[in-house]
Amino acid sequence: MLLQTRRSRIPWTTLVLSAVTALVAAAVSLLPPLGAQAAHAASAAPGSTADSRSESRPVYSYENAIRESVWVDTTIDGDADGRTDRVAVDIVRPREPEAQGRRVPVIMDASPYYSCCGRGNESQTKTYDAAGNPVRFPLFYDNYFVPRGYATVLVDLAGTNRSDGCVDVGGRSDILSAKAVVDWLNGRATGYTTATGGRTVKAGWSNGATGMIGKSYDGTIANGVAASGVKGLKTIVPIGAISSWYDYYFAKGAPLFDSGPDGLSDTVESDGAHARCAAVQKRLVEGAPRNGDWTGLWNDRHYVPDAGKVRASVFAVHGAQDLNVRTKHLGQWWNALADAGVERKIWLSQTGHVDPFDFRREEWVRTLHRWFDHYLLGIDNGIEREPMADVERAPDQWSTDRVWPPSGTRQTTLRPRGGATAGVGVLGTERAEPGSTETFTDDPALSEADWSAAIDTSTPGKAGFTTGPLERDLRLSGSGTVTVTARPSTADAHLSAVLVDLGPATIRDYTAAGEGITTLDRRTCWGSSTAGDSACFKETAADRADVDYTVFSRGWADIGHYADDGKARPLTPGKAYTITLDLAATDHVVPAGHRLGLIVAGTDAGLIEPPSTTPRLTLDLPRTSARLPLVGGAPKAAAAPSRTAATPPLKGVRAPHHRTPLPSVSTHD
Repeated sequence: MLLQTRRSRIPWTTLVLSAVTALVAAAVSLLPPLGAQAAHAASAAPGSTADSRSESRPVYSYENAIRESVWVDTTIDGDADGRTDRVAVDIVRPREPEAQGRRVPVIMDASPYYSCCGRGNESQTKTYDAAGNPVRFPLFYDNYFVPRGYATVLVDLAGTNRSDGCVDVGGRSDILSAKAVVDWLNGRATGYTTATGGRTVKAGWSNGATGMIGKSYDGTIANGVAASGVKGLKTIVPIGAISSWYDYYFAKGAPLFDSGPDGLSDTVESDGAHARCAAVQKRLVEGAPRNGDWTGLWNDRHYVPDAGKVRASVFAVHGAQDLNVRTKHLGQWWNALADAGVERKIWLSQTGHVDPFDFRREEWVRTLHRWFDHYLLGIDNGIEREPMADVERAPDQWSTDRVWPPSGTRQTTLRPRGGATAGVGVLGTERAEPGSTETFTDDPALSEADWSAAIDTSTPGKAGFTTGPLERDLRLSGSGTVTVTARPSTADAHLSAVLVDLGPATIRDYTAAGEGITTLDRRTCWGSSTAGDSACFKETAADRADVDYTVFSRGWADIGHYADDGKARPLTPGKAYTITLDLAATDHVVPAGHRLGLIVAGTDAGLIEPPSTTPRLTLDLPRTSARLPLVGGAPKAAAAPSRTAATPPLKGVRAPHHRTPLPSVSTHD
């Protein structure tokens, strides 16, 4: 979405330092309400290359900023207590603009985690003084942006912390909790000075321009609010965010966790919500059956079909190895936004479920600053004309693309064929001989790490297929699929498909506790501090691992969902079923000399739950294929050597393990 109006800049280079603040205030007062865009100080942001005419500067006092709480009416009665729910909104905003009769834009993070679990690498929670006034605002947004002329608004979702109502895990209550605040900032909703009182308050200090940001659940809410088409939401920055809650809990019927949305709701609800929200909990249980059927509950939590309603620009950030919120969410949301013509930008790292503040801090703060300046202050800094995508190729090594996926990417079909040894086959463009098969038995104790380490060895738990050594680099960029035709031996069976780069590399260790980062003891500061809210955060470094192979995309399914209509069906043992597995979006280069591998197996231990039986599956190879987003078409590879003897296991990262459904017990949520 192109910016319709850009304001001319006022040159400040001739001002002497001692007069900057006074002259800024006088000049800004001549501008319309978006005057904070012209508020500049002499010092640039860390790592900034912009000059004083193209970025907001920290000229306002953070210590003397206004800190207040408002309760906004959501207009719904989620807890059925006879009155509409109010959500608590904690606000910190610069004092000087209001005194000068000017309004400021808003950076907003709506979250269920502000009291139960905390935000960021250091699990920060909100704190309040004895009178209930907000003191600490988690993360750096307030410390950095308030002095630059923005307000920071942190919203407790319904049913959490100091808000009324109930948590419904991405449903109507969650989304309206945040949307109502955007409406209030634009004068369309009612706010109150207390949780139960009748004295109303308006956001007269807000110019209505709102940007939503957040990681995980918070970023998911940003997606959902944007999909509502609410006016005034100018941009969203979803980080590791969900685009469809069904796809968080299931992969085409295969359960990804051993609990549903009721477990998450129970985790984040306040004590008061626990007491009043039993009916909502019951609906979450009944609406999310563990057989993976699609129900009406999921319709309300599926934001992708409403991408066409999005008015905001989107800056999406995701870890390519995020095994909590998998990149299927990113891929399908990104594609829908592209179809809708939404202006967008993407960062794709090698990490797991990690905030960019903790894997690329200086560049992240600089880029986010410019992004908000452009979309919330109207500054013509050119960020929308810069390359769309930043992709991490190796730890701390990044490349860019003008568009993403890059030009020249097309879906290309690769096919598995049998080899000289059972379960050790070839991947190429030729179709397998009619009647050829491969067979494996689901072993729920084995993971993608076990399969990959033994890809060149005949083992009973998987079928592996590889190209020969590639003659040139092969890049896969975007979302792919694997279509499998298989005969199960039992009435219940799961399938996994993984893509693996076979060759030595140094990668981020995404299966370690830090999911690709190590937290250090030293701190750096990003903005202004007060006694109760520090702008200084622990530094991080890449957690590296040297490996012989890298799994870089995955997909799973319950074969009982072969009809693709959202309903599970019992299988007839011995009958052939065809099902397509959606692979997680990726951007990976398989270097020349490496091999590309496809593994088809049963339960991927640590990532999906096993079926109720232990099936033996026979693959119909001529009717099995992968459609992959290859840049430049099919790979050029040397002939795959025949492998008749067992080979030593390859070295990779440790086996993946179940991440507790949001919030994760790791410190990175």
